[in-house]
Amino acid sequence: MLSAGRRGTYFWILFLLSAISASRVRAAIHEYNNEGFIPRFNSLLFHGGSEGLYASRIVDQPPIAGQRDENNKPLAGKSFIRFESITFRRPKKIADKQNEMQQSTGVVEVIIIEVKDSDKIGGAYMNSSAICCHPYLAKGGNCKVGEVILRENPDNPGWPRKLQVSFEGRSEEAVMVPQTVEINETGMYYLYFVLCDPELKGTLISGRTVWRNPEGYLPGRMEPLMTFCGLMSLAYLTLGSIWFLRFVQHWKDIIKLHYEITAIIALGMCEMALWYFEYANFNSTGRRPLGITLWAVSFTAIRKTVSRILLLVVSMGYGVMRATLGSASSQVMLLGGVYFVATEALELVEHLGNIDDVAGKVRVFLALPVAVLDACFILWIFSSLSKTLEKLQNRRSMAKLELYRKFTNALAVCVLLSVAWIGYELYFNASDPVSELWRRAWIIPAFWSLNAFLLLIFICILLAPSHNPTRYAHETGDDEEESIPLSGSGVFAGELVSIVDKERKVVEVLEEDKRE
Repeated sequence: MLSAGRRGTYFWILFLLSAISASRVRAAIHEYNNEGFIPRFNSLLFHGGSEGLYASRIVDQPPIAGQRDENNKPLAGKSFIRFESITFRRPKKIADKQNEMQQSTGVVEVIIIEVKDSDKIGGAYMNSSAICCHPYLAKGGNCKVGEVILRENPDNPGWPRKLQVSFEGRSEEAVMVPQTVEINETGMYYLYFVLCDPELKGTLISGRTVWRNPEGYLPGRMEPLMTFCGLMSLAYLTLGSIWFLRFVQHWKDIIKLHYEITAIIALGMCEMALWYFEYANFNSTGRRPLGITLWAVSFTAIRKTVSRILLLVVSMGYGVMRATLGSASSQVMLLGGVYFVATEALELVEHLGNIDDVAGKVRVFLALPVAVLDACFILWIFSSLSKTLEKLQNRRSMAKLELYRKFTNALAVCVLLSVAWIGYELYFNASDPVSELWRRAWIIPAFWSLNAFLLLIFICILLAPSHNPTRYAHETGDDEEESIPLSGSGVFAGELVSIVDKERKVVEVLEEDKRE
């Protein structure tokens, strides 16, 4: 067993390696377009990608002697990394210095390593930070000078996997033979191209690698999200159907808030359906479909913006305490517009590009405005709720007061859960720098969608269409009498209020008769 300190050192080394570069497409097909190697310790290194891969369900039999590995084997049930058109190009002045008759005048090593084998690469076990073997380390016979220090995992023979590509004579290019590496153990895999010869500085790489899971090209950490989005779209469809039936049943008594809630349900359903089809297309082709992704990102930004505006205007008493927002309308729309632009930009960066390609400062620059605007919404919402509750208390509108108390409690629980989840997310990312817990990563984005959906359900129950909402919708006087809540109490509540109204009218008539 490795000590905690040494294991932490290995993970930190692997994390540093993965942070220096990344492929240009956040997809199962990683393309390299004449990209350079980065100095790291005593090597030149290029990070070819990293993905969570599940083990193949179908394992091929060992090939017959003399038979070449073919790339056109059936893909169903297979998990693999395939190298296609990988070409290395070194500077001409370096190539001209070589012996034309020499068979190998430079070597590029291709390393595929699973995160749990991070202690098998480099000289950390020899108390050295070197990645490539040098004469001093080679004295003990633990490595070969000029090659990557790599130890085999005794529990998984042949891993970590090392492939080599050689430059011949004075050739400026070295082409990697197309080949497929099958994955037979589930894990987070990292791909590195390493140069141990300092004379190869300036070498460029082009080509692509294809990563595939048994069920398709969708990366392992994203695979559960396709199922989640499919279930969420069905959940929105169910909620929308129930809401529509209630909407039709009381269509004569509909108020403006009901139309806004309907719009949010429709946006949520379209959003989840688009994300499902986006993941499904990604899974079948290996590339993110630009058109569907743009629509999904836009629907997400619109849904988030409209939801926050709805919460804000309800908190301000719109539709219940007041018929219009007055001068506050322009301020609400301005905040909503700015929030939409900021959210759209952040969502586009997160879903249309590789997160690793965006510098940390750029990500903070995009995420910070969204966080600040969310805080503005929260402060404004609870400030408005406080004023609304105070007005209702002064007017003694007990039914509306009870409604807003429930609404306030629901929002408070939602905000507390969100803050707690942000803390968990920060802990999760800090404790898993090399994505060893990639199979649980999908829970992070899924929570936010589920949290918003549950809050929407509560609002639908609280403000469901019912009898006599016109009197309840908003107050025109300072001392208007108590009215029924827009809740699911339905027909019974409506009949009860009608009886109370009739009794009140009878009392008024009797009092008038006495005065006469």
